[in-house]
Amino acid sequence: MNQEQINLGDHTHEEMEHMLTESLDIGDPGERIQVLSGHFLATGYAESTLTGDKNTPEIFVINLQQVDCMTFIEYIEAMRLSASFPEFTANVKKVRYKSGVVDFYARNHFFTDWKEFNADVIDDVTERIGGKRTLSIRKKLNEKEDGTRFLPGIQPVVRAISYIPSETIDIEIITQLRTGDYIGIFSHVQGLDVSHAGFIVRHEDTMYFRHASSQHEYRRVIDQDFRGYIASKPGIIISRPKKHN
Repeated sequence: MNQEQINLGDHTHEEMEHMLTESLDIGDPGERIQVLSGHFLATGYAESTLTGDKNTPEIFVINLQQVDCMTFIEYIEAMRLSASFPEFTANVKKVRYKSGVVDFYARNHFFTDWKEFNADVIDDVTERIGGKRTLSIRKKLNEKEDGTRFLPGIQPVVRAISYIPSETIDIEIITQLRTGDYIGIFSHVQGLDVSHAGFIVRHEDTMYFRHASSQHEYRRVIDQDFRGYIASKPGIIISRPKKHN
């Protein structure tokens, strides 16, 4: 039986229940993501909030006090699938771990793990949206140029990764993006698929990138102008939440 550490930050158990049940009337998955995630704007950024590695037993962690870019989207995706707090905890396990098994070796360590192991709730729409602009590359995830690993103990995996180069993203691409689309910022670094992740939200006519920013001037969950943010980035990978019954 795995140990558990649950920290709801500024939210009580009752507030979480209310938040989830109140959003059940929102049928569109993206709109639900936007509403739920809005409760966590300004949540502090912190790395390494999960416990577990090749030498340390995995502990099941929910930490809404501090998040990194990946745990933030894990929690929000789990919330949008849930009607109650017990469902939320179960869905964090389902989103974070292969087959929901709480184990360091079963953890989805990479953004593109979602399309492999959460395909029932997430759809990779990168090629559909990018069309001929989409580039594909085969990468050996978790293996650095010198042959060492980013995550000791995790076997490298060869994966075909499709992304849309930022310089090709124009209004035709932008208009196809939806609120709630999960965006991975493609990385040219050998062994990594993305360098960062967040999702699309809209305020009136403007598209924003909602994410847990590690930049020293922010270090919290913020909204940034999407086109401005990605202009200097190599490209994007897009995963779209599927409708959940």
